[in-house]
Amino acid sequence: MAATTCWGAPMSTNGTEPADLASDDGVETIADELLDQALAERRALVQLCLYALDRASAGVVARIEEGLSSIGVVALRVDGERFDPSQHEAGGAVPTDDLSLQGLVAETEVPGFCDRGRLLRAPIVTVYTSR
Repeated sequence: MAATTCWGAPMSTNGTEPADLASDDGVETIADELLDQALAERRALVQLCLYALDRASAGVVARIEEGLSSIGVVALRVDGERFDPSQHEAGGAVPTDDLSLQGLVAETEVPGFCDRGRLLRAPIVTVYTSR
């Protein structure tokens, strides 16, 4: 039986490299497949972290957010920003008589997350509205 690598490719006759890696096309194909797999696994792990974050204690939330931030996934807390329905989800409203507050986010109820500029989850916010 011929030796195989961990991904099932046959080894070269001297056992030092997979036989199909001898050509550049084979290397590119395997590299592309491995990159696609790594990116899919990263997306799955980020989603798992967001799921866990929603159910964690404050200390664990801080640690998960720190870890996510280190790989480019940042929490979005938009308190004081102008409400943007394309970027925020309204979860509630707070009536106000102060005209300068109308349409601003009063509080971020559930933080959103952005992965290197791509919105993963919109923050759920409470918005100031006129009385």
